[in-house]
Amino acid sequence: MKTAQTTGPDTVRQPERPRAEVVRDALGVGVAVGLSGFAFGVTSAGAGLSVLQSCVLSLLVFTGASQFALVSALGAGGSPFAAAAGAFFLGTRNAFYGLRLSQLLRLPASIRPLAAQWVIDETSAVALAQRERAAARLGFTVTGASLYVLWNLTTLLGALGASALGDPDAWGLDAAGPAVFLALLAPMVKGRTERAVAALAVLLALVCLPVLPAGVPVLVAALAAPLVLAVKKRAAR
Repeated sequence: MKTAQTTGPDTVRQPERPRAEVVRDALGVGVAVGLSGFAFGVTSAGAGLSVLQSCVLSLLVFTGASQFALVSALGAGGSPFAAAAGAFFLGTRNAFYGLRLSQLLRLPASIRPLAAQWVIDETSAVALAQRERAAARLGFTVTGASLYVLWNLTTLLGALGASALGDPDAWGLDAAGPAVFLALLAPMVKGRTERAVAALAVLLALVCLPVLPAGVPVLVAALAAPLVLAVKKRAAR
């Protein structure tokens, strides 16, 4: 049986994973999540963005949580600044993924700017699940390519469909965005800490929603993570 090559100081030799399994898992993630771009297209059109604006967001931003947060805040009447700030804070996690992936993948400098566009939850999860560098690169590439293509195609279809239907609210399609957002979030809420952060974030958002402009409650809810971690650290002493 083949063994993996050493990929870093903390890597232990383990059986090498077949490339077909890596591709299968990566495509599964890419297709499953990529199809939800349809919901983003519908939500974006329902929030008043044009088809072109929706497609440009998916092409350039390409991080679902931030995109949903942005258009949801705009659709609720929030200011562009508050909407953009909420999307920005949600997207900062990708920078931390990038730090870890840069050590794991060690891609050539010439393609790092392009690869950075694909550093999101799904590509990071697939790449970090691999045991050696070649499989991590393969998983990252297949997940990123399949998800990017499908996400942008389904964004276009969703935006065109919503525009053709007229008022998305009348069809109940305005609920598609929050529903998909929760579906993306649910797998991440596994442990007690994650559940505590989610519960506190919901509480903060509900308290702030009636008194603060649209988009700002999302920023306040983001404080749940450092607050819970601070309490946990204090309790561990």
